[in-house]
Amino acid sequence: MSKKWKVCLVMVVGLLAVLTVLAALVMIARAAAFSQVQSATAEARQSERDSPAKESAQPEQAPEPLSEEEERFKALRLDMVAEQIAKDEIGRRPVKDRRVLAAMRKVPRHEFVLPRYLGAAYADTPLPIGLGQTISQPYIVAFMTELLKPKPEHKVLEIGTGSGYQAAVLAELVKEVYTIEIYKQLGDRAKKRLEDLKYKKIKCKVADGYFGWQEHAPFDAIIVTCAADHIPPPLIKQLKPGGRMCIPVGNVALTQQLFLVEKNEDGSVRSKSVLPVRFVPLIRKAE
Repeated sequence: MSKKWKVCLVMVVGLLAVLTVLAALVMIARAAAFSQVQSATAEARQSERDSPAKESAQPEQAPEPLSEEEERFKALRLDMVAEQIAKDEIGRRPVKDRRVLAAMRKVPRHEFVLPRYLGAAYADTPLPIGLGQTISQPYIVAFMTELLKPKPEHKVLEIGTGSGYQAAVLAELVKEVYTIEIYKQLGDRAKKRLEDLKYKKIKCKVADGYFGWQEHAPFDAIIVTCAADHIPPPLIKQLKPGGRMCIPVGNVALTQQLFLVEKNEDGSVRSKSVLPVRFVPLIRKAE
């Protein structure tokens, strides 16, 4: 081999060596960079594990399990709604408002009946609560509530607190409930019961419901749970334009008619009979 070719071969070998070294350096640099990324990621993950969790990220506490008796009452409420209230039957218009049905499933009716009637708490019937008054049958409570078309922002007046059950149902659906009972014994008992059950949206008063509750008027809706021989003018006056009132009207010795009263935006009023009912009378004198 000539001297010239030997020199060329040495140069080629040297160039290959340089390229090999450069390639090795590039691979080393890439490996170092990858190692730094992995290290940073691991540190970040460790930091997340070590730092306290935000309050909003804390898992919600599971609700306490229901007792056997509470489970039984819950099952009775579900059956009550399915068979008495939401079921489409001949002679009875089913209640369809989902919010109303949910409220009827939730409110513990057995808490509002006298102990001796506990076994019939979810039966399709009114029950005595003392002083000649009753807690209405579940279907009527749901039906009248649906007629009001309650909305979350509404303020509602109830005439005839009774046991407090109707007020509790309304409280699940609206912003404020004002309820009036003429019998002090019933009114005080209902107020305590509602407080014990943590219903904070309900304001109670013992008074003559015929005159309503002017201090808190006007109301988006008014529900009267006792029969009057006419629709009280003070209640019409306290009904907000666009509001609805549900009231049984007629002779207490006979079947009454449940009336839906609507006040138009211009203040005019229209009413229509929607259902034959039987209610205790609207008492005008406190006892």
